[in-house]
Amino acid sequence: MPDPLVTLIVPGRDIAAFALAAIASLRGQSEQRWRALLIDDGSIDGTGAVFAAAADADDRFEVLHHHEARGLGAARNVGLAHVDTPFVGFLDADDELTPHALATWLRTLDESGSDFVAAAYVRTRLIDGAYRAGRVQPWVSDATGPRRLGVTLAEHPAASANIVAWSKLSRTEFWGERRFPENVAYEDQVVAQRMYTEARSFDVIPQVAVHWRVRADGTSITQGKAQLPVLHDYLAALLGGIDVLTAAGASEAVRARIELILAMDLPPLQRIAAQHPDPAYRAAVASFEDALAALPEFATARPDPTLVDALSW
Repeated sequence: MPDPLVTLIVPGRDIAAFALAAIASLRGQSEQRWRALLIDDGSIDGTGAVFAAAADADDRFEVLHHHEARGLGAARNVGLAHVDTPFVGFLDADDELTPHALATWLRTLDESGSDFVAAAYVRTRLIDGAYRAGRVQPWVSDATGPRRLGVTLAEHPAASANIVAWSKLSRTEFWGERRFPENVAYEDQVVAQRMYTEARSFDVIPQVAVHWRVRADGTSITQGKAQLPVLHDYLAALLGGIDVLTAAGASEAVRARIELILAMDLPPLQRIAAQHPDPAYRAAVASFEDALAALPEFATARPDPTLVDALSW
């Protein structure tokens, strides 16, 4: 095989049931010049064995094991320390790349010279015994379409809605000392806003690069917002991302984030809070609402009512 151009950092914990699909999506790429760091983050199921078998069958895979779970942020940071290719990306080990994801990302960055490219993504849910892909959600479409090359956040503030690490491919040199926060959930939100505000330029493309699995058993982090510790991390990440945008003077992006939070993030949290047995949950949501209302951009924010409950797909 030719020298790899891309390193994919693929962390996973207790996802043996899904890891084979993620691995197959890498091996099925039309662009084959990649290597993958499979990071077993303290799994107690067969994840480590699945990763080891992939490495035995294909030397483009390398396995790193954490004896105890350290979280996505730490796993990704460990992976970043091992990258020696010109480009780097991320894939959670329960998700899947679409067949031309790497080729499309690389072709875009070759054309633009930008620091990173962000693509669209869709959720997959268990329907009639199989995980099936839904449509591109409206906020993802607004963030990634139409195709824009060499833009800044001032030119495309809606890009700030695309906060997931695995929707992007970056030039490795762009990361420098940039790393993910550790020991918290939703570790990619603040990092994403720093990427948008600190990049010389970035690209957005409407092609779907990733199928994001919504686990039927409800065990993924994003399905745990009724738990108070997860809620605290979630709200801190939302406000932390806004703080990054505010510090960069990205007022239009702040307004865009407020509008999206009011339309999509806040309504389900308010419903959970209304029925939650712990008053601390209601207090945390109320404090978050107050923090949003105190932002100067809140007064002119106009959330799109059609986005309410769009997370159902």
